[in-house]
Amino acid sequence: MQVSEPNDVKIYNLSAGRSLPEWLSERKRRALLKKNLDIKRRIELIQDFEMPGLSNTVKVSKDGNYILATGIYKPRIKCFDVNNLSLKFERCFDSEAVTFEVLSDDYSKLVFLQCDRYIEFHAAYGRYHRLRIPKFGRDMQYHSPSCDLFIVGASSDIYRLNLEKGQFLTPYSSEATEINKCAINPMYNLLMCGTREGRVEAWDTRMKERVGVLDCAFACVQENKELADFPSISALKFQDGVHMGVGTSTGQVLLYDIRSEKPFIVKDHMSGFPIKDVDFHYQQDLVFSLDCNILKIWNQNNGKLYTSIEASTEFNNLCLVPNSALFFLANENTKIQTYFIPSLGPAPRWASFLDSLTEELEESNAETIYDDYKFVTKEELEALGLDHLIGSKLVRAYMHGYFLDVRLYKKAKSVADPFDFEQYRKKKIRETIEKDRGPRVQLNKLPKVNKDLALKLMDDQSKPIKNKNKDTSNLLQDSRFKALFENPDFEVDKNAEEYRLLNPVLSRLDKSRKKELEQKISQEFEPMEDDELEGRNSSADDDDSSDDEHTWTNEVKKQYKAIQREHKAKELEMEKEEEVKQPKMYELKAGQDFKGVRNFKTKMNKAPLGERVKKEDFSVKYLSVGNREMTFSTRKRMNKQHKEDRRKIVRRFK
Repeated sequence: MQVSEPNDVKIYNLSAGRSLPEWLSERKRRALLKKNLDIKRRIELIQDFEMPGLSNTVKVSKDGNYILATGIYKPRIKCFDVNNLSLKFERCFDSEAVTFEVLSDDYSKLVFLQCDRYIEFHAAYGRYHRLRIPKFGRDMQYHSPSCDLFIVGASSDIYRLNLEKGQFLTPYSSEATEINKCAINPMYNLLMCGTREGRVEAWDTRMKERVGVLDCAFACVQENKELADFPSISALKFQDGVHMGVGTSTGQVLLYDIRSEKPFIVKDHMSGFPIKDVDFHYQQDLVFSLDCNILKIWNQNNGKLYTSIEASTEFNNLCLVPNSALFFLANENTKIQTYFIPSLGPAPRWASFLDSLTEELEESNAETIYDDYKFVTKEELEALGLDHLIGSKLVRAYMHGYFLDVRLYKKAKSVADPFDFEQYRKKKIRETIEKDRGPRVQLNKLPKVNKDLALKLMDDQSKPIKNKNKDTSNLLQDSRFKALFENPDFEVDKNAEEYRLLNPVLSRLDKSRKKELEQKISQEFEPMEDDELEGRNSSADDDDSSDDEHTWTNEVKKQYKAIQREHKAKELEMEKEEEVKQPKMYELKAGQDFKGVRNFKTKMNKAPLGERVKKEDFSVKYLSVGNREMTFSTRKRMNKQHKEDRRKIVRRFK
């Protein structure tokens, strides 16, 4: 036995503990009971209350003397006699049972809905009859006043099998595509069907027609606008002739008064898993709602949580023992879980010893569970405008966020974003449209930055890999190098000396191949013409590859010479700027005559180009590699005074 205390309510797990192997001798059993504390404290309420693999459904007969359970593997049913607390009989099926109904007060008349579209009728001695239905069934209910067995499933029809006549009657035609659950009103004999479209349809078995419809999906969307899926009906249960509980596939439980179209309370499990079962307590105003991970017990008037039971393995079905605080849970494990909550009522008559036994075996282990709270981060709290509540009792700090009451969270969210439902609706429509469009051709567009590098990578990826040890990772698809083709700061400088010297060696993408790839990408992967295909044959590729291998040295030499010429030109420009223009003075020696301007001209003609450039009125401009441009102007005509001076100085030959 294991005791937990969530929300200050003691829950006794009677199925906890280890099982003793059947082949052990009595001496070894007594030794284990003395030494092992888990085995010593275990309570075997019903002998062999388990399945070989897992259990699907558990039900109690109408007289309360028998417990019937189905499971696998092999598909079977077990019947337990509560008066003897032991197994009464066990039968196997050909296929797994989806659900079953007890037609009589005891176990003598049973009907099973199986997963292969068969319905089996069993009597006290065994299988009585077997028949098949047109579609796969999901649920069924027996209507005792008319002796009709209603079967619903993957069809819009509600099949009617009359057990008095032994034949199928005209089915009811529903507007739904599929029907998941059905239930019968105990007072008005209405057949309620939960559909895949999130509606509950009411059928009058006397008039053979539909008399009402409840739109539960619309109420779920209004209550919670962040649903990940469409809220189909997954559970139905009547408390009495007026009150009904509805469970949805998105984890909501809606309580209805069938005289109103709106639910008087909506409870969200906050997990998103389908509700598998809904049931009501026989005395207190409590509701049991079960999904695969948790069983919640809460007040039907205000929705406040009473207690809860978390699953160690997935839950499949809930069965309450009438007029008691004992209940069973079918699950994905061999043992059928048995729980007892003393605060909900007494133990059943056949297990009255539990009232005194649980007091003796109480344990102090308590588990604290935070339920009906929404975890939000500090940013979300500020967006909702509730950051001023930090430090108060309404907001509980936990790790890197806060726990906030769900009701307060929903109110604050509706105030902060009143048009949230419209955004949710548009989002769902957009997702549906994108899903219907299907996959399209994704075009590889060239990036704006480092276009040549991208072309080279695409060319390398398109070529077959000869060396297995070669790294073939694509930089274009690697998120770590995303900025290399987007950020202009990573643009390759083609005028840099290092790039000009290394480019002839590293470049393997010739001009023709580059144009071909650019044209292929620009034309959105359209097939090339035959002439283009013929122009790029295998021999041409071989020639290009051989040229790349043998001529790269010449390209490097050319680039090196061009860089050297540029360096020399820059040095000359620097020297010209550093030189200071100073007038030259000529000294006349004694005994020598001045020979005039001619000697000056001859000296200037013999002078170096640099000195002549300084004296003459022209300039040299350096252009690209190997080219120069020279500009000059002719001398002005000498004036008359200068000519007369020359005539006096210059000696004429006679």
